[in-house]
Order: sequence, then C-alpha cells, then structure tokens
Amino acid sequence: MKQIAIIGSTASGKTALSIDIAQKTNSIILSLDSLSVYKEIDIASAKPTKEERGDIIHFGIDEVFPNEKFDVIEFFECYKRAKEYAEQNNKNLIIVGGTGFYLKALIEGLSKGFDEDVELDIPLDEAYTLLSNIDTSYMEKIASNDRYRIEKAYSIYKQSGMAPSKYFELNPKKPIATDVEIFEIVWDREELRKRINLRTQMMIDDGIIDEVIYLEQKYRRTPNCMSAIGIIETLEYLDGKIKTKKELEEKIALNTAKLAKRQNTFNKGQFQNKHSNIISSLNSDILKLF
Repeated sequence: MKQIAIIGSTASGKTALSIDIAQKTNSIILSLDSLSVYKEIDIASAKPTKEERGDIIHFGIDEVFPNEKFDVIEFFECYKRAKEYAEQNNKNLIIVGGTGFYLKALIEGLSKGFDEDVELDIPLDEAYTLLSNIDTSYMEKIASNDRYRIEKAYSIYKQSGMAPSKYFELNPKKPIATDVEIFEIVWDREELRKRINLRTQMMIDDGIIDEVIYLEQKYRRTPNCMSAIGIIETLEYLDGKIKTKKELEEKIALNTAKLAKRQNTFNKGQFQNKHSNIISSLNSDILKLF
C-alpha cells in the first residue's frame, strides 16, 4: 500500500486532483478538511458531492454532526480506519485537504497529554507571565493572547509540575503515519485569487444562505464550526451587518484569500520534504510514484 498526501491552499484544485488520481491508482481518499467532517455543512465546506466522489471510497467526510466534537484525535481515528480499509482491500491511500495541522500531527505525532485539561484559575496575562518565568524559551514561541496554547501549557505545568519544554522532552512525539509522500499544488497568487472569487460566487449561487439559515435554526451559533469562513459572514449578512449579497460574496472571498495565504505559509514552513508543482505537472509527478 502506498500513502500520499496532496496539500495546497483552499480553492487550489486538491479535491478534483485527488479523485482523478484515485481513479487511476486504485486508491481511497481521506479528507484532510476540518469543515467537511460535518454532516449538513455541504456548501460552506465545498466538500465533493456524492456524484463527484463516484465510486471512490472517502473517509473524513460527513463523520459527525455540527454539534459533535471533532479534533485532531478524532482525525487520527479516521486515518486508522482508512488505512485499515486500504490494507484489507488492497488499495492505496490518498490524504487530501487544507488542514495542514492535522497532517503535521499525523506525521510527527503528538506528545502524550492528559485526559482532561486544567482550566485557568488566574487571568490569562498572569498565566502567560508565570509560564514565561518558568519556561522562557518555550513561551517565546507563543503569543501573549493565544489563549488556547497558553491554557494547554498551563494545564501541563499544573498537572505534571514540570515546565512544558521539560514535559515534552520526557514525553516525545510518536508518529501516527510513516512513509507518506507529500505533494503540494502551487498557484500564482492572482490566478488563485480568481479561483477563490469564482468558487465564492458558486457558493452564493448554490445556496449557502439557505444552508446557514438551516444550520443556525438547528444548532444555533454555539458549535465551533459555526464560526468558519463562509458561515460567519453569512450570519453577519442575516444580522444585517452586511447589506447586500455582493458585499457578502466579497467578504467571503477576502477572508478565504487570507486563509489561503496562511495555509501556504504553514505548508512552506512545516513540510520541508515535499514535491511542489503546478497542478497539471503535479498530476504526472504523482502517477510516477505508483
């Protein structure tokens, strides 16, 4: 069984490429997308339709409902199920999507943590100062307003009695997936922006407003996925903060372009051993591996 990952920014053509490659290489697909895992979020996630998926088996799509938990640990379980299916059915595995953190965690692993986190019992700035005094080098990598990472570091310190860097030294990461070849789709920035604009227009035309109305009525605004790009702007439109559909389209496209920039920066900095190329050439680059 061969394992590859196809990465790239949002709207770069990863989905279509992965399905084409899967058809040619007897592969199944594991979606690496933190929004496509949710049932009933179809337009905002730009997940492939059942027709587009055809007879290619997909994992990581429609795994949970919007009010159910899904994080990197659940993604690991998806990967294990996908790998087991591929091995048992003599298939190859293609991991594809824009959530680079999940792929990085899959390849590098996560340090063993605790079953439950300790909540902050002091103000965030005090926790940051405390941790900085205990573990200066570790906290230099964390912004003073990064609540999530500060809470994690504080929880590790309170439960282990160790500085976070010392704890991670004694609890090294263990890779979940090995031997994964990574292929990255690259685009000229202006061309990618055109693709983003086109996809955003299609989302409006396909009915993202009606989808978000339905999601809000059923799940309210509490679930984390309700703050995703495409959904949060549509909620602003429904609240009257965005006045026209054209303005809604422009804001979704702008925020999507910002996301694409962050994704490209992450991929460039976190994945050193990868094959990067334009999409037409990357297709043949991948097929050479099989």
